[in-house]
Formats: sequence, C-alpha cells, structure tokens
Amino acid sequence: MTAVHELPKRQSFEPAYLDLHRRGELAERARRALDHLAVCDLCARYCRVDRRVGARGAVCRTGRRASVASYGPHHGEERPLRGRRGSGTIFFGWCNLRCVFCQNWQISQTRSGVEVDAGKLASIMVDLQRMGCHNINLVSPSHVVAQVMEALPIAADLGLRLPLVYNTGGYDGLEALALLDGVVDVYMPDLKYAEDEIARRHSKVRGYVPANRAAVREMHRQVGDLAVDADGVATRGLLVRHLVLPGGLAGTASVLEFLADEISRDTYLNLMAQYRPCYRAAEYPPLDRGLTAAEFAEALELARRHGLRRLDPDCVRR
Repeated sequence: MTAVHELPKRQSFEPAYLDLHRRGELAERARRALDHLAVCDLCARYCRVDRRVGARGAVCRTGRRASVASYGPHHGEERPLRGRRGSGTIFFGWCNLRCVFCQNWQISQTRSGVEVDAGKLASIMVDLQRMGCHNINLVSPSHVVAQVMEALPIAADLGLRLPLVYNTGGYDGLEALALLDGVVDVYMPDLKYAEDEIARRHSKVRGYVPANRAAVREMHRQVGDLAVDADGVATRGLLVRHLVLPGGLAGTASVLEFLADEISRDTYLNLMAQYRPCYRAAEYPPLDRGLTAAEFAEALELARRHGLRRLDPDCVRR
C-alpha cells in the first residue's frame, strides 16, 4: 500500500461546510437545492418531477421530505471511516437505483423509513456527534441532496462539527455535485459497472457508466485523494468502493483501469468480496451464486497490476 496522506495531530480539522455557513453561502445553497425539486434533476435519473408536491413519477419514490430508515454508529465501514468510535451512518429510505442483488433491499426498495423534516434530520446529525462518531455518513443520499442541504445549516447552528461523508451508489448528477462542492468532505461512491447494458439489466438504470465516471471525476476534482489524520481517520478526499460480482459482471478490469488512468493511482479503494445472492439475484444468473476465491484473487491482482496499492486492509486480508 502507498503511504497515507496524513494531517499532523496538532492541526485542527474543520469540516468544509462551516466556512460556507459562516458566509451565509450554505443556506443559499440549500435554497437553490430545494428549487431543483420543482423539476427534479438532482440525480442522474433526471425525472423532472415536482417533488415538492409528492413522489408520484419519481423513481426514488421520495417527495418533499427525506425518509430515514435507521441511524447510529457503524463499526463495519472502512477503517478510515469507522476509526475507534464508529461512523455515524444515516440510512435513507428508498434509492435512485433498483439493483436486483441489493443487500439492503428492505431499506432501498420498500417503505421502511420514517419521513423527517429538516429540523429532525439536523437533530439526528447532532445526536450522532454526541454519540462520539467520527463523521456523518449519509448512506444512499443521491435522491435527498436537497433535504440534506436544508438540514445542514440547522445542524451547524446546533453545533455540528463532524466531516460529511457522501456514501453513494454512484449515479449522481453534476447539478447536485455542483451544489455539494465545498459542502462534502469525503465522497464515497460505488463504481458498480463498466458496461451500460449490464447496469440496465441489473440496476434498472440507463447510462450508468458515463454518469458514474463523470461524477467520480468531479468528486475527485473537488476533494482529491483521501487524507487522514494521525489516527488514520478520514478528513477529506475520495474513497471508492467496487463490489466484485460473479462471472465478471461488474467489469472489474475496466473499472480499475479507469481509476488508475483517469482518477489517481493513490485512490483509496475498497475492493469488496462480500457479494452474496440477495433480493432477486436468483433470477439473474450468475448472480445466483457467491463469488469464488479465485474471482476475487484475480480482482486483487488486477488492482496491483494497475498500480492501485492503496487498498482497504480488510479486503487485502481476504
């Protein structure tokens, strides 16, 4: 693995959004984000539905308010996120993808969450800080960018000082990312696929690959390679996840080539081996079986061949 990008302990960390908040720009960004809900273009679906009046016609099935399925310290995330005290995850209900193998399908594909207003979402963020979490980890936030941004100035006024992690399936619009520039500290996108037809069949989405790669380029432009403090906890930068799928469906070789050649060989990468058949996977062979050890070993070798040495330690040990 390459050397980590460290901040010395004596250097105090301040999340990016606090500077915007002091200048009044954060509230203005939130207002602009809410305006986008009128003809929604806040993810790469571009449904252009008026979500202010309801969710009808929106693929994400989310209207004016965000749905929260659960929140709390999470100790199963990547090391730079979980640290010693856990990552403060907020699992949002629904999703802008419809992956047939989703391991959290009860949250992403069913009405399992509770709708919350901006004040409640802000209080959840502050609660996670009180619990000692290292960060606020927004899980599947692509469809609730406006709602998160509406809550953030309130949370900042309540004393929120934790870095913001944008933990996304990777189907994000550039319009939303422009609003998030200088707001998000750590971007954590999935790179799910290398072929659009595979993405369409298995996540029910068009144009995933160009949208995903444009989004990752923009995320890296905003925050650069992942930086951690002297305790190894992430403060700013890009962290990428790629789930290796059976039968080479994810196009791992192409994904890793893209990361190495077009993003950075210093990209912090979680190459994930934990695929297991879930949800409707039995209907879509070869997703009806688990990943073999040989398939994952090949993926690790590809990462090394492309010079991607900054791998999450938990995947390297598999």
